[in-house]
Amino acid sequence: MLYLSPQHFVDYELIDSGEFEKLERFGKYITIRPEPQAIWDRTLSYKEWEKRATVKFNFKSNNSGDWEKYGSMPDEWNISYQPLSLTFKLRLTGFKHVGVFPEQAVNWDYIAHNCKTIGVAEPKFLNLFAYTGISSVAARASGAKVTHVDSVKQVVTWANENLALSNKTDIRWIVEDARKFVQKEISRGNTYNGIILDPPAFGVGAKGENWKLERDINQLLKEVAQILDKKNYFLILNSYSLSFSSLILENLIVDIFKDFKARKEYGELYLQDSFKKKLPLGVFARFSSAIE
Repeated sequence: MLYLSPQHFVDYELIDSGEFEKLERFGKYITIRPEPQAIWDRTLSYKEWEKRATVKFNFKSNNSGDWEKYGSMPDEWNISYQPLSLTFKLRLTGFKHVGVFPEQAVNWDYIAHNCKTIGVAEPKFLNLFAYTGISSVAARASGAKVTHVDSVKQVVTWANENLALSNKTDIRWIVEDARKFVQKEISRGNTYNGIILDPPAFGVGAKGENWKLERDINQLLKEVAQILDKKNYFLILNSYSLSFSSLILENLIVDIFKDFKARKEYGELYLQDSFKKKLPLGVFARFSSAIE
């Protein structure tokens, strides 16, 4: 069981967490956002949070809300992940997100390492449920031939902007339901050296397809196993769902990917605030033919 957290993300900082919120710095701007896992007390007073913050997200319904600005700031700005020379755009969306999940930097590093060590000159990499595409850009920056799949056209456009900001080109963009795309790739006989999946708990595909993690992940992984190269390969399965433990991912991976002999790893991603509180932000499973 591994517990992993980014170590070199200079443009991001979790300052404090607690009472179902988190105080974060993205570049030079500081946000207050809801966080259902932060059930403990804050360390700083809420007055101090408001003094430091540039903007706060307030829910207006179960699924959306708006931002209350405490100071001057744009609705869009850029930050970088220096270890991989990535630059990407952040945006104040109506769903509390800003376009990056900072704990995923651990996965970006894993992708970059494996793209360079997998034993293929230009590995084929597939990003499913790809969102704003930072994993896709990390793979492209590391020499991979990348296919990026998401069912929401607007976030695919956002991902393309992130590619340009990082001075990279030539990613294959697919606006489609992830399951349908994988099924088509099986029928076409296509395979990939690297695959990352970061499926949501619930979702709707490009043509109204319904996704539910607990119901659908088992079958999707069985199909993904058919398009993962059998010789030179790596895979990351990431899940942010309050009902999922890494043991669930372990059971799925051990059974479905038993023909892939690489050592499997499982654990949690977390962010540590400046007062040493650890905020859990998802579970993962991963394996690679390049790692003993």
